[in-house]
Amino acid sequence: MKRGKILFLQIAVYVIGAVVVSLCIFALPPLASYAAEKNPEYAYLQYPVLIGIYVTAIPFLIALYQALKLISYITQNKPFSVPAVKALGRIKYSAMTIGVLYVAGMIVLGTQNALHPGIAIIGLVIFFASMVIMVFSDVLQELLKNVLKIKTENDLTI
Repeated sequence: MKRGKILFLQIAVYVIGAVVVSLCIFALPPLASYAAEKNPEYAYLQYPVLIGIYVTAIPFLIALYQALKLISYITQNKPFSVPAVKALGRIKYSAMTIGVLYVAGMIVLGTQNALHPGIAIIGLVIFFASMVIMVFSDVLQELLKNVLKIKTENDLTI
């Protein structure tokens, strides 16, 4: 693969990670305070929601780290290796964790009568995006497992 494409992917992953960390540090706390001031009846949910978003950022950052590892395996000409399969598995489980956490958060907000339709739509978009990533990484993981099996059989034959 061309070096420019790999470099673009690496930069994109780093930029996405920096944006998410920056939002968690600089944007979310003031946004949560503003929402609590504007809606005092839901102010008690300020910190649980903030913590919930921070908790979902952890598997997202884990998935980004695994994507960087996967890119490094490609640059080392080891895309069809056991570590690449494991990295895809970790991405799959991270995506599943994000989806489960967002559904749980929407259920909690729904029981508190605090699930605004806009928040519900954003939560559903994140849920479905994480499910697509989970299924896609699962398909790629199975494909890589099959390629590794065929590669091992060919190595034993020769």
